[in-house]
Amino acid sequence: MCGHEWSNDSAEATPETASINDAVGNVLADGDTATIVKDLKVKGAGGGVVKVGTKVRGIRLIEDGVGDHDIDATVPRFGRMQLKSSVVKKVL
Repeated sequence: MCGHEWSNDSAEATPETASINDAVGNVLADGDTATIVKDLKVKGAGGGVVKVGTKVRGIRLIEDGVGDHDIDATVPRFGRMQLKSSVVKKVL
């Protein structure tokens, strides 16, 4: 008897089936536009603060972000950075 007969791969949760929600519970997808819901201090070169209401266009959902960062986006005046989904709100 082959040991692979009882394999049930469909029951395992995969990252593709898990959804990422914004700060208010809306489901996010690649390419969405979102706004920042709280001031964010930027560490690193130059520093600064990303202000509440800053619009971020064309977000990308990522699985391998630093810590629990799950969005990769271009933030105006700051460039490309990773964000947590808990600090953005989807623009409907």
